[in-house]
Amino acid sequence: MQRTEDGQTVKLADYRPTDFVLHGVDMTLMLFEGHAEIATTLTLERRAGVAADAPLVLDGDELILESLALDGETLSPSRYVATPEQLTVTGLAESGRFELAIGTRIAPEANSKLMGLFRSNGIWCSQCEAEGFRRITYFLDRPDVLAPYRVRIEADRTAAPILLSNGNPVEAGDLEGGRHFAVWDDPFNKPSYLFAVVAGDLDLLTDEFVTMSGRRVALGIYTEKGRAPQAAYAMDALKRSMAWDERRFGREYDLDVFNVVAIADFNMGAMENKGLNVFNHKYVLLDQDIATDGDYAGVETVIAHEYFHNWTGNRITCRDWFQLCLKEGLTVYRDQEFSADERERTVQRIGSVRRLKAHQFPEDQGPLQHPVRPGEYREINNFYTATVYDKGAELVRMIATLAGEADFRKGMDLYFERHDGEAATIEEFIACFEDAAGIDLSQFALWYVQAGTPTLAVSESWDDEARTHVVTLRQSLVPGAAGTGIQPMVLPVRFGLVGGNGEDRDAAASVSGGASLKDDLIVLTGREASITFTGLPDRPYLSVLRDFSAPVTLDHEQGEADRLALARLDPNLFNRWRALDDLISGALTEASGRPLGDTAPVISEAVVEALLASAGDDGLDPAFRAQALALPGEADIARQIGVDVDPDRVHEVVDAARLAIGTRGLAMFERLHGLAADAHFSPDAASAGRRALANAALGYLSAARQEPAAALAQYEAATNMTDRIGALAILAHRFPGEASTEAALDDFYRRFEGDDLVLDKWFALQAAAPFNGALETVIRLAGHPRFTMRNPNRVRALVGTFAASNQVAFHRPDGAGYRWVAEKLAALDRINPQISARIATTFRAWRSFERGRRSQLEQTLRQLSEIKGLSKDLQDIVDRSLK
Repeated sequence: MQRTEDGQTVKLADYRPTDFVLHGVDMTLMLFEGHAEIATTLTLERRAGVAADAPLVLDGDELILESLALDGETLSPSRYVATPEQLTVTGLAESGRFELAIGTRIAPEANSKLMGLFRSNGIWCSQCEAEGFRRITYFLDRPDVLAPYRVRIEADRTAAPILLSNGNPVEAGDLEGGRHFAVWDDPFNKPSYLFAVVAGDLDLLTDEFVTMSGRRVALGIYTEKGRAPQAAYAMDALKRSMAWDERRFGREYDLDVFNVVAIADFNMGAMENKGLNVFNHKYVLLDQDIATDGDYAGVETVIAHEYFHNWTGNRITCRDWFQLCLKEGLTVYRDQEFSADERERTVQRIGSVRRLKAHQFPEDQGPLQHPVRPGEYREINNFYTATVYDKGAELVRMIATLAGEADFRKGMDLYFERHDGEAATIEEFIACFEDAAGIDLSQFALWYVQAGTPTLAVSESWDDEARTHVVTLRQSLVPGAAGTGIQPMVLPVRFGLVGGNGEDRDAAASVSGGASLKDDLIVLTGREASITFTGLPDRPYLSVLRDFSAPVTLDHEQGEADRLALARLDPNLFNRWRALDDLISGALTEASGRPLGDTAPVISEAVVEALLASAGDDGLDPAFRAQALALPGEADIARQIGVDVDPDRVHEVVDAARLAIGTRGLAMFERLHGLAADAHFSPDAASAGRRALANAALGYLSAARQEPAAALAQYEAATNMTDRIGALAILAHRFPGEASTEAALDDFYRRFEGDDLVLDKWFALQAAAPFNGALETVIRLAGHPRFTMRNPNRVRALVGTFAASNQVAFHRPDGAGYRWVAEKLAALDRINPQISARIATTFRAWRSFERGRRSQLEQTLRQLSEIKGLSKDLQDIVDRSLK
């Protein structure tokens, strides 16, 4: 494949294997204050059929070559060319193995990009996905180059008493001058992006897991000093993940140890390095005083996700980065299923769909659109996207639906058996299900290569005399920025015909057009199909696309009366929630199209009553009721409007809806708010659901009463972070600038100023406050002594939250919010290009706003694009956004 350092386009069509095969890697990392010396020996062999004079070309990134030897002899300078970005060696043997010994010198302390080997808070740590290993040594740095690694680490014992790498520990000892060493051996072939090393003075929480075959695995979670007790829940989640993967997929862990390291400065959420997962500490450390219920659920999900990668990502990796969804989408599906089994399945599914619509749907509809498997890229770090992860998971879910539970498991078993130890492709993954289930997925494969969100249009017609109900489905896909195809795809559509008794009805059915029908599943393969249901006693309510069985935009010609009935009757709880959500979204979207200041009701009394009925139904799970009360986000409504969006009007409409619901349901919300009073905190799903419902009720209480007393009382009495931050958010967002709000914010800071994880919440909460003065607040906070541009979590908390979540202040009509974010991105880009590029994606929907804001956004983007020396990460996002 082409190299990416110069920002040139890399194309899937240009893929070819490397000229040389890698058989083994032996590394020694000597860590010193201010620098590190890396000695790497590669065992290589020219690939059969490659020209005898073909040179060996290795990737580098800001490297300094210290030494180079071939089979033990120093190589003459005439035999190689070394630059910081590449090492080319010529005159190599036509056949047979050889050893190339490479010495490099790097400066981990100066590595603010946090890619490769860096040092943060005294801890040496590596992050090599996607192309970070080349910042440590010259290498064939691509995912299809697999080999076993043996790694020796040397460091000062006082500075780094803990020395970790991939695999199993095989040797350790003392060296002269107060130094020591440790040797780790990883017997499994792996690509360089899974290499890891950690060295520092760390605390350790230990446990063990006994696998289904009786092997004992030593588990360790390493943390900053004094924080190991806060990793207890993460350890419990790890053990539950290991047991679940054995039960659900038959996957047993394969090394003697499994280690997790939690560090503060990390670009990603976590990294699945073989046997040594490195985590952003926000996904490991928690207790009731510093973490919300959402944090507990997040830790559980991310711990599971990275562990599940051991098989879907490590044992079987992706052939090239175009196949990224093969490990990420598949593993997201697996972690979603784990969470659904551990918690409440419908609530988990609602959360997954909310995230998909909030993050992936806008990506599909904007200038950064790309298919789940892209055909080309300029900067691979910019393709760790919601499309690859979340839409990729939906594709796996659809395969499971089409194959059926038993055959899906057979397909997964075949995938593990057939491709263990290999770097695989999407085609190879799909073939396993075709072979195991005996189904043809050739048309389904279009989901991987066609970008965009299909629209599923549904219409229905009841014939009272014939007692027949005709349902017509049409699919369409419009061309987008990615310029891919728009051919009909395979849409699995789960459905039910709901009667007035709240039960699904059976009916005879016939199909015409491009679809098939089996039980409760319509598989639409053509552009249009009709299903005629006969023998019905009266007109049913059509519940369609149950559990969001395909990632589409649903355009269902269904009146308010039918949706209200489904919101009350549908036995499928996901669709009961969606009926409510569709009613509310439709009403708020319509009202947002009226002029700013319009005082007409934004939501009908019937819809309000339906919402209150669900929220007040004690027979339903509290977490489900909390989801029912969660209004669509302002960004979601803006996306549905599509053009000429006025964020101020959208905010006004959402505020009015909250007031109307809160006023009408005041007595019920007073009752529900009392659910928060748990005698003892527990992070379990049932307790978390009660707190979620109680805090949702508090939001409506505060809106209806238009005074902060209830929120302030909860803040002062709170015994856990969920209730404390829930109350503080209401104070900061609904009552900004009031004395009680400022006092609570100051109190929160004083309580938690020593904990960076909690301070991130403090910064983010204020950055998201939806009022015009929030811009002045974030400007002030950017000058706070505890704000730093060098910590990704802190930058995401302030700059990222403001740009992504504050629809009012970020989109101020004068453009000041845009300019401030762009200024911060330009400064951040010189420190950490990955984070600057990710935050810059918040500009992608600039064309959807009304003319004044649209002009301000375009001008800001163009000014940003013209900055000299912009990183290829940020330049790529800006350029694609402007196309």
